[in-house]
Amino acid sequence: MLPTLPQTVLYAPPVIFLMGPTASGKSALALELARHFPMEIVSVDSAQVYRGMDIGTAKPDARTLAAAPHHLIDLIDPTESYSAARFRKDALACCADIVAHGKVPLLAGGTMLYFNALTRGLSDLPEADAATRAQLDAEAAVLGWPALHAQLAKVDALTAARLKPADSQRIQRALEVFRLSGKPLSELTGKRQAELPYCVLKIALLPGDRAALHRRIAARFEDMLRLGLVDEVRALRSRFHLDADMPSMRCVGYRQVWEFLEGRPNEADMILRATAATRQLAKRQLTWLRAMDGIETFDCLRCDVADAVVARVRTFLAS
Repeated sequence: MLPTLPQTVLYAPPVIFLMGPTASGKSALALELARHFPMEIVSVDSAQVYRGMDIGTAKPDARTLAAAPHHLIDLIDPTESYSAARFRKDALACCADIVAHGKVPLLAGGTMLYFNALTRGLSDLPEADAATRAQLDAEAAVLGWPALHAQLAKVDALTAARLKPADSQRIQRALEVFRLSGKPLSELTGKRQAELPYCVLKIALLPGDRAALHRRIAARFEDMLRLGLVDEVRALRSRFHLDADMPSMRCVGYRQVWEFLEGRPNEADMILRATAATRQLAKRQLTWLRAMDGIETFDCLRCDVADAVVARVRTFLAS
């Protein structure tokens, strides 16, 4: 049980971050922690927010959801977008509600941008606006993105200088911010939100043997194919008006299956592409983790990793 503190003591409620690269065992360990402690799990996964994208995101199944409450999954359709800013707002609301019910938020996942948004805050930028983006897309179709890059240089030279003229996604966002706020992106990015009002234990599951993690990644994608990932993507294409450039279909695994359904690679090549892309994702996740302050690392490949993490969390919650 968590300690009861006197009302006169200033107390920052505890929160656990459980981070790591893909296939490091975060989901299974999160369930183990929820079995030992009064916790609710908050997904920190930019792909699990999409409805219908279950197999390729390793989304918890019905039995898992019955065993432990999960939050921030199945929030939007694959045709929609979900930002780090929205995640931060949603995650903070979840944490506040979990703490209010006397439990500990366990934020588990591999989207390091989201963890970074929580720990460092985000710039106070306007949210995405569909009408503005549509207008920018229409202008780009006529003028080309280099011309819009030149427009950006006139209103936000600092941002334009670090972007390539063909970087459509970032040029669009910078111009969108300027048109919505009247201020350049480079000016707004320096203003960040307040720090987290919690005492955070940051746990990272890291592989002692990178080759072993790669074997896990390959095996997991093979499992996803056996579970019906290709049929899942085929059904999504039938159910929703999707295209390959949408954020949902750019997720690792889904992009490669999309290309396979379009007739480009054969199945063997799709598997190679998907596993290679997942290894690259894991590499980026590890790079984020190496740059993060205050993390405690555990070898995800050790057979006693669950016992070690449970012991550390027990000490943290009792302190």
